[in-house]
Amino acid sequence: MNNPSHLKPLSIVPVPQEVDWWLPRHEQKLAEKNAMESVDLVFLGDSITQGWEDVGGDVWAEYYAPLNALNLGFNGDRTEHLLWRLHHGAVDDIAPKLLVLLIGTNNTGHRQDAPEETAFAIQQIVSLLRSKLPQTKILLLGIFPRSAKPTQRLRLLNNEVNRLIATYDDGDSLRYLDIGDCFVDEEGRVRPEIMSDYLHLNASQYRVWAHAIAAYVSLYC
Repeated sequence: MNNPSHLKPLSIVPVPQEVDWWLPRHEQKLAEKNAMESVDLVFLGDSITQGWEDVGGDVWAEYYAPLNALNLGFNGDRTEHLLWRLHHGAVDDIAPKLLVLLIGTNNTGHRQDAPEETAFAIQQIVSLLRSKLPQTKILLLGIFPRSAKPTQRLRLLNNEVNRLIATYDDGDSLRYLDIGDCFVDEEGRVRPEIMSDYLHLNASQYRVWAHAIAAYVSLYC
């Protein structure tokens, strides 16, 4: 996908978040990575991914800690923040077997970026990951459903991003997987028992997530 000339570049210009905890967490994650004997599995994303450290912690301990997994989820991250982390060592000097990427809902949510812009930024992340981790398989997840109803604007924006990024699947080094149906009912509605705030997964849903990607994780890890 080429970047259309009319799109704003904010989503692809690497910058750190301007909150006091963010850079210290980046440094802490670099130290954690460097202290691991082997990093075989990486989860990369925003607050939904960071949730594996707290509400999803029990499931992480059961499913992923034995696989030498590293959680690189950062609350509030948009694509430009994730790009900054990648340019500043986040995955340097490791060679994971699989990287699970979930990013974009803060682009569509905070700024309501055009879907084409968010999709292009995700493509830039994928390109950078391929240059830094040439042997790593990438599992690109569709952005999870948000908002209660399937007709609400933020849900529609995410759906359109997903339609675009699904085309990045090359059947080999990058696979695209949309598990959004796991988090909605038969009418496409997000229920509060799934996401209390209609954005972040409740604790029980991290096991649902783990089950939904289990075939890919077992294939590569």
